[in-house]
Amino acid sequence: MASREQRGSVRTAVIWDALEAALGGSPRDVVDLGGGTGGFAVRLASSGHRVRVVDPSPDALAALSRRVQEVGIDVSGLQGDVADLVEVAGADSADVVLCHGVLEVVDPVLALDRLGAVLRPGGRLSLVVGQRHAAVVARAMAGHFGQALGLLDDTAAIDARTGRRFTVDELTALLAAAGFTIDAVHAVRVFTDLVPAALVDLEPGSAAALVELERAVAERAEYLPLATQLHVLATRS
Repeated sequence: MASREQRGSVRTAVIWDALEAALGGSPRDVVDLGGGTGGFAVRLASSGHRVRVVDPSPDALAALSRRVQEVGIDVSGLQGDVADLVEVAGADSADVVLCHGVLEVVDPVLALDRLGAVLRPGGRLSLVVGQRHAAVVARAMAGHFGQALGLLDDTAAIDARTGRRFTVDELTALLAAAGFTIDAVHAVRVFTDLVPAALVDLEPGSAAALVELERAVAERAEYLPLATQLHVLATRS
C-alpha cells in the first residue's frame, strides 16, 4: 500500500504544486468532474475547500462516500457526466473546476463548453490530458507499431483502452475556441513512467529525487513532447 501511494505521489506532485498555488489560501468552491473515489477531492476538502465530485459511476461515488466518512470531511458526490454537468452542478457555481483524465474519453468541445458554463467569470480550470507524442513512443517501445503509427498524425484517434491523446497545440486551440485563457502548461510524468517501479519503491531517497527532477522540467517547453500527461491551468474569460 505504501509503495502504491508513493508512486501516486510521484505521478501527481507537479499537478498538486500548480493546483495549490492557483487555489491560494482562501476556501474555494471546487467541482471535480470525473473525480471518482476522491483522489483529489479528499485532499482539497481537507485543506478547507468546498468540493463537489461529479461522476457517472454510482460505485465510485459510494466509495467516495465511505472514504470521506472515514476521514471525517465533507465532500458532495453527485451522479452526472459532461452532458448534464451544468444541470447537476449549476451554472456559475464554481471558482475552480478539475477535469483530470476526462477529456480523452468525451467530446472535448462539448466538455470545455460545459466546464466553462459551470465556472464563474474569472474562474480557473485545472485540466489534465494524455499527451500524444509520448503515447506514440510508449506504443512503439511496447512493440505495438501499428498503434503507434495510428496515433502519429490522427488527431481523432482514440485508443480503445486509454482514449484520445492531445498535443499542446491542439489543446491550446480547443481552449481558445471555448473562451479560456491559458495561464500555464506543465509537463507531467516526463521520467516517472520510464523509471522501474522497483527503483522508486526500494531505493532510499529515489522517490524524492524523482519528484525534484519532474518539478525541474515541468515548465520547460522542450520537455512537453516527452510528458505522458499535460497539465493546463486556464481562466474563463
